[in-house]
Amino acid sequence: MRYLLSLAAPLALLAVPGAAHARDYGQRGAVFPIIERDLLEQIHSKLRTMEASGETARLNEKLKTRTIARVNRPEPVAGLVRAHEARSWHFDPTITLAADIRGGKGELVHAAGTMVNPLDSVDLRAELLFLDGDDPDQLAWALKQGANAKLILVRGSPLELMKARQRRFYFDQGGKLSEKFGIRAVPARVRQEGRVLEVSEIALPPRKAKP
Repeated sequence: MRYLLSLAAPLALLAVPGAAHARDYGQRGAVFPIIERDLLEQIHSKLRTMEASGETARLNEKLKTRTIARVNRPEPVAGLVRAHEARSWHFDPTITLAADIRGGKGELVHAAGTMVNPLDSVDLRAELLFLDGDDPDQLAWALKQGANAKLILVRGSPLELMKARQRRFYFDQGGKLSEKFGIRAVPARVRQEGRVLEVSEIALPPRKAKP
């Protein structure tokens, strides 16, 4: 027992690192207060400086001009060319449902995994015409296809054409529709043929060389 008690004191000191040799060494070197500015305050200060100098107004005007330009003339759909030969194919819009479709009262309309063709319920009421709005030949062709056709630009200014032609023009933003239907050349037409869609690329007569 005496042996155990004699070991207790050294073990207690070892359990607390540095307890046996703690010493105050005093202050060594210069000590400075923390003067780093708050990040949010730096941001607010920068914004106040930009506003006072007029830089904020200039940036807003630049953004406004760029936005208006993009609305008037969206980014052209990349990769599409003028059709030099006619080709056509069928597009099946059938999809497989990933989740149950239920009605307003919770009744099951279609179960997950069911194959559904939208054309069984809703007809494509108007032909979709894809065209380059900067090409006079394609524009003239599209305007002759009937007043009910939906004119979808892949290049050009829809707002300018609407004012000039008194027709509604759409734009294939990002080429989503062209890619979905597999269109590689314009002008192109999409129309319903029973339970599928017929997609056609139209080869117009070659452009006449200027004298």
